[in-house]
Amino acid sequence: MRKREKTLSSAYSNTGMAYLFLAPFLILFFLFTLIPVVVGIFLSFTDYNMLELPKWLGITNYKMLILDDKEFLIALKNTFLFAFISGPISLLMSFVLAWEINRLRKTRQFFALAIYAPSIVSGTAISAVWLYFFSGDAYGLFNHFLMKIGLINKPIQWITDPKYILGVVIFISVWMGMGTGFLTFLAAFRNMSEDQHEAAMIDGIRTSSQELFYIILPQMKPQLLFAAINSTTAAFGVFDIAVAVAGFPSPNYAAHTIVAHLYDFAFIRFEMGYASSVAVILFLITYLVGKFLRRALADK
Repeated sequence: MRKREKTLSSAYSNTGMAYLFLAPFLILFFLFTLIPVVVGIFLSFTDYNMLELPKWLGITNYKMLILDDKEFLIALKNTFLFAFISGPISLLMSFVLAWEINRLRKTRQFFALAIYAPSIVSGTAISAVWLYFFSGDAYGLFNHFLMKIGLINKPIQWITDPKYILGVVIFISVWMGMGTGFLTFLAAFRNMSEDQHEAAMIDGIRTSSQELFYIILPQMKPQLLFAAINSTTAAFGVFDIAVAVAGFPSPNYAAHTIVAHLYDFAFIRFEMGYASSVAVILFLITYLVGKFLRRALADK
């Protein structure tokens, strides 16, 4: 009996110690994640301008958002286009580059740093560099090159013509967004078991495509899931690059995103209740997309 009591006492002590170590994370999580989300959901049903007390409106904000706000629908379309183009491209390029660079020996570290470096630089700074490439005059690097080889007769207005703005933003975002996914894949390649590769070669694996589908991809599902969720959620949150490239608001709202719409109502018009409804819609979209990706890529 005493031995059992000592065992239970030890178990309770270990549990208490575990909660003690978890306490800093739990406190910060509640203060800066859970409580703001709950408050944001509540404010989305109110009229709140930060100077007066919130006034309850019910679902009026959501009705206006979906039925009357044309700019929001444009932002929704742009954000989905951006996410479903830049997200998969960024994921695929990160994987391919990690696969190829992993085969290098002497220059692996140099190329890894070169690919990762853009992801730790601010979007505004990087966009300033790319604006020189996409300049709308004949001295812009892309225009100069295309005119030199005869593909165009006059400069293309890359960052003022609504036909090209979103494509330019996607291009820059893909180039900047490969860092985390690339390092994840590179680490996974570096830690793969050589025994499995050797066994697969004995069993008849000969080509790179067979190696990819039968050896690499089955082992990299956790990394694929992590990189896919990261790249997709980051794509849905695009804002600074679009503003730095196309201005705010962009011509004909060609690069207007959900986060830009949220920023407009929250920090320019100070309509916090309406901005909170935009944030809730964005939260639901990213949650559902993340859930779909977890089901698609998680181990069965």
